[in-house]
Amino acid sequence: MALVVKYPGGVEDVHVFTDRSPSDAPSPDPERLRLAQADAGEQDWRAWGPYLSERAWGTVREDYSEHGTAWDYFPHDHARSRAYRWNEDGMAGVCDDRQTFCFSLALWNGVDPILKERMFGLGGDGGNHGEDVKEYWWYEDSTPTHSWMRWRYHYPQAAFPYDELVAVNALRARDETEYELVDTGIFDDDRYWAVTVDYAKASPTDMCILVTVANRGDEAATLHVLPHLFFRNTWAWGLPGADRVPRLVGEGSRLVGEHWVLGQVLLEGDGAPTPLLCDNDTNAERLWGLPGRSPYPKDGINDHVVTGAATVNPAREGTKGALHYVLDVPAGGQRQIRLRLTRTAPPPGTAPPPPADLCDGFDAVLWARRAEANRFFAGVIPAAASADEALIARQAIAGLMWGKQFYHFDVKRWLEGDPGSAPPPAGRRHGRNSAWWHMNSFDVISMPDPWEYPWYAAWDLAFHCVSIARVDPGFAKDQLLLLLREWYLHPNGQIPAYEWAFGDVNPPVHAWAALKVFEIDGGRDHQFLARVMHKLLLNFTWWVNRKDTGGNNVFEGGFLGLDNVGPFDRSAALPVAGVLEQSDGTGWMAMYALNLLDMAIVLAEHDHAYVDTATKFFEHFAYIAAAAYSQGLWDDEDAFFYDVLRLADGSQVPLRVRSVVGLLPLAATTRLTARTLQRLPELGARLRWFLTHRPEYADVIGARRLGPDGRQQRLLSMVGPEQVVRLLARMLDPDEFLSDYGLRTLSRAHLDKPFSVTLGGQEFAVGYEPAESTSGLFGGNSNWRGPIWMPTNFLLISALRDYAAFFGDDLQVEYPTRSGRKCTLDEIADDLSARLISLFTRDDWGRRPIYGAAQLFQTHPDWRDLICFPEYFHGDNGAGLGAWHQTGWTALVADLILTLRR
Repeated sequence: MALVVKYPGGVEDVHVFTDRSPSDAPSPDPERLRLAQADAGEQDWRAWGPYLSERAWGTVREDYSEHGTAWDYFPHDHARSRAYRWNEDGMAGVCDDRQTFCFSLALWNGVDPILKERMFGLGGDGGNHGEDVKEYWWYEDSTPTHSWMRWRYHYPQAAFPYDELVAVNALRARDETEYELVDTGIFDDDRYWAVTVDYAKASPTDMCILVTVANRGDEAATLHVLPHLFFRNTWAWGLPGADRVPRLVGEGSRLVGEHWVLGQVLLEGDGAPTPLLCDNDTNAERLWGLPGRSPYPKDGINDHVVTGAATVNPAREGTKGALHYVLDVPAGGQRQIRLRLTRTAPPPGTAPPPPADLCDGFDAVLWARRAEANRFFAGVIPAAASADEALIARQAIAGLMWGKQFYHFDVKRWLEGDPGSAPPPAGRRHGRNSAWWHMNSFDVISMPDPWEYPWYAAWDLAFHCVSIARVDPGFAKDQLLLLLREWYLHPNGQIPAYEWAFGDVNPPVHAWAALKVFEIDGGRDHQFLARVMHKLLLNFTWWVNRKDTGGNNVFEGGFLGLDNVGPFDRSAALPVAGVLEQSDGTGWMAMYALNLLDMAIVLAEHDHAYVDTATKFFEHFAYIAAAAYSQGLWDDEDAFFYDVLRLADGSQVPLRVRSVVGLLPLAATTRLTARTLQRLPELGARLRWFLTHRPEYADVIGARRLGPDGRQQRLLSMVGPEQVVRLLARMLDPDEFLSDYGLRTLSRAHLDKPFSVTLGGQEFAVGYEPAESTSGLFGGNSNWRGPIWMPTNFLLISALRDYAAFFGDDLQVEYPTRSGRKCTLDEIADDLSARLISLFTRDDWGRRPIYGAAQLFQTHPDWRDLICFPEYFHGDNGAGLGAWHQTGWTALVADLILTLRR
């Protein structure tokens, strides 16, 4: 069998599997062997990876301002000159898992005012829809151990229009689209560089790197290529015992680094580059007119290459270095640079390193790892997937792998300031994240996006882990456990949300994700499940104590990750005195209780002590699910769940917005099989007692029918059998939630009939907005008033499959609503999956809906198969919106492909 992998630009890899006789044992998959070695602690194949962030400027960690103005305090203009405190950034970057050293790529087209060392974009107040990157690069490939990776970037040959992008976006209103780099015309006539970087590991700490620069223009051109090696600055902050400075030396075509923990690290290139050295220290004179630590500061290489300044160390020593290549490339031609990044000796590592093999050995590693990657993914992606679907799934997984970032943030130290720096303003001690002083992050974590969101987010991470588990369940499990460790989880039991506000409340999906990962991993790692459950008991208690103000089992929670879904900010003070009781908050908690029930049932097979925990969460689910009806969240006339504003005088105001808030209760469902009840008689007895003595809970725990094995099973569901058909009629209505590309987050009925309510003399409204938000809520950079979001779609599809497991083919509903066509719930789940997948696949005209009217992405052979994974999608035409690069939760499309084509 031959596996053919096609890359944009016409490049193909072919891996041939030879026929074997029945007596031949199949050879083990090398990548799976590497994963097993890493999980067992035998060889740390994950030690080096793409853990270098693509944006450290504009982050909370680097913000020492009084009022938390992160974008202003550390802007893009400072990034080339100012040493970072907490972590580094760069393009196509790799580093070790402690970020002792960093490797990244810098480019210069000969006309830009600065080197292209990092991606450019607008801050939160710069874009008319919030922060937005203004560059085009892609993660084409990566194995889980990063034994093979490919990165791609398109760099204009004309001067990069920094000022134009800033000025035009500043003039655009919220009802206008973002002004993007492609809109400037800079890619017209194909005058750009296609830069590809391939990585192949010869060992856990030996990487072969092939940089390919292709001139797509019709004239010969020159490109400066500067592979960088540098040490993260840990010495400038005045911390006791942490002032030791590593050393980097330029010798011919190599950079040799010495570090007392890492040892000796070597970057060697072929050809005859010029080594340039400076120090990874702040240019205080440029920024503030003050003397700095070094006469050759961080921007020394930039100034030397761009202006010819004498800003690099003539002694060729420092802590930041580059190998400077000047490549003349004919029209339509390409040039390649071979590099080898190697840990050549343990500490002290002072002997001269041997020459790096950049010839036959280099080629052998590169070709072997590429072939092994093809073999690995042939075992992951089903044969029934189309070639286009396989390409999409592989790039989605690559984005998840490249999204793993080193994240360092000691909140106590950040609040107090460093001895070597000016003390932070006193107000910071009572401002952002001041209640999270216990947190001390020093880990590699899956980020939502390495540029737009270069910090972990709790509920996003849960969705990442479901897809990551398809290729690296060990890493997925470690990630879920990490946020529950004592240096993350708040002493009161709250899971940190994200660095802009650790105390914000994200939906409680950690238990759901842990069960999914446990199942994908084969359902064997009961120790993992037990460790997760022990910590989640604390978190569940936090929810009950903090987010159920009335003690009536209906929950608040705030915006719960859904930003502007309601008429007002659900996390801010209400416009009138009262409490907002939320359908999604209550649905999330009902789902949480069922997830913990399912965990307890699994664990009780090995430890009968968990039976008590199972009965506890069975009861708690019943209380929560029934309260949604008794407390007025369910509107029987509309057949929908609504948030309810309970006023101080006891009256209530239903907020009749038909949004995903009212659909999420569908996710709170599970089955109790006869086998389970037989093995856990205490649980069965408690269920029977409830039905006898608490008949008011029968609607949420009483449904029963024969299962596929001919034995009785029970349905526990916040949406009972009678309500589920009526609610699905809303959800599957093309005039409401059902789009050609999945489920909208707001009913399209609100296009003609916006919801409005007057509170405290002020009117608040919600209308259908299928694209980017016209509201300033949450900075305007996110919209839940109509677009399609992958994570909520994924949850609702999973819920449909859970209901299908109970009802089988006996329950068929009209799909789409009013079509006259009846389908089973599994068939509907399959079709919804196919609609979401079709956002990315080429249609009959060869166009991908995610790229909308962007002709370059739709038709150009060098662009059309490079896939972005946007934040969300237009509710009517499927065009990608929001963070338009590599949002990890959208990589769920890979899981949909693997499930649908299995």
